[in-house]
Amino acid sequence: MLIKIAIVVVLFAIVGSLFSALYFLAKDKDGGERTVKALTIRIGLSITLFLLLLIGYYFGLIGQPKI
Repeated sequence: MLIKIAIVVVLFAIVGSLFSALYFLAKDKDGGERTVKALTIRIGLSITLFLLLLIGYYFGLIGQPKI
């Protein structure tokens, strides 16, 4: 159950980082340094989520639902 909560938290962080990058893209007219930083954080979070999913599946913490 803890892994599922962690997955949802990371997903919300990814979406938040994506919207902050959109905000910085619209607000900053001179350069995109903050936009690039927000998108870099989003990529790092996405890789972390992927690894979390792989580890959870490997150890049997997540899997196919039982019908």
